[in-house]
Amino acid sequence: MGRFAPSPSGPLHLGSLLTAVASYLDARANKGQWLLRIEDIDPPREQADAANLIINSLIAHGLQWDGAILRQSQQSAHYDAALNLLLNTGDGYYCSCSRAQLAEYGGIHPPACIKPYIADDAAIRLKLQDPSVTFIDRAQGQQHYLTTQIGDPVLKRRDGLYAYQLAVVVDDAAEHITDIVRGVDLLDATAWQLHLQQALLLPAIRYLHLPVIVGDDGHKLSKQSFAPAIDDRLAKQNLQTVLRYLQQTPPPPELDVAQILQWGIAHWCVESIPATTALKL
Repeated sequence: MGRFAPSPSGPLHLGSLLTAVASYLDARANKGQWLLRIEDIDPPREQADAANLIINSLIAHGLQWDGAILRQSQQSAHYDAALNLLLNTGDGYYCSCSRAQLAEYGGIHPPACIKPYIADDAAIRLKLQDPSVTFIDRAQGQQHYLTTQIGDPVLKRRDGLYAYQLAVVVDDAAEHITDIVRGVDLLDATAWQLHLQQALLLPAIRYLHLPVIVGDDGHKLSKQSFAPAIDDRLAKQNLQTVLRYLQQTPPPPELDVAQILQWGIAHWCVESIPATTALKL
């Protein structure tokens, strides 16, 4: 079971299309379902109508998902239940430390909060119980993180918004996701999410982190860097482009959108994906 989970902070660009196509092909090649989730839990960063633009782009590129679209903005009861469980077990705790205070510790949360918290003016963090985490990424190989390097992640922000780390773990478990395909820029987040899965007694998930497309300046294509939206009228060319980036067997040029995807499914090869972090635009 795979999924694509974009945030509605802008339309799809070439880098996000690459992730969508790779996750779609990986799920279909393994005879699995492919789900769509809109990660709309950060209203200040969201762009009006971006969710619809994303959905329309997926349809234009033949990327049809299974079942209903899950919207994170409608899942707060599930997030609250997970937070309550973590607070009750001692795996979660309130923290009122400011960024300036955390900076004194190199950005890592100290063993105890620096000052007393007020529940209405505090974040909730996950207390990382294990000293390290090791996992095998299907594209990037073995990964190893020390707790002292990554620190205790925020699960609910001081402004009351749920953090990505919490929402993604809860939703992946609720949707029975078995395989996650996403950009290598989220590789570090996987270490936090594995700790959280363990604390919530959730099943393990396989991960595949793709190299990201970078521009001439070396920065990842992103909505924040104003990467241009993909042209839905060029769906066939766009699909051929991302398959080249993924170093998959190129489809015959005469194929249409649906046929290109079927070709991609039949010839999907994870081992061909470059084991690197960046792909030049």
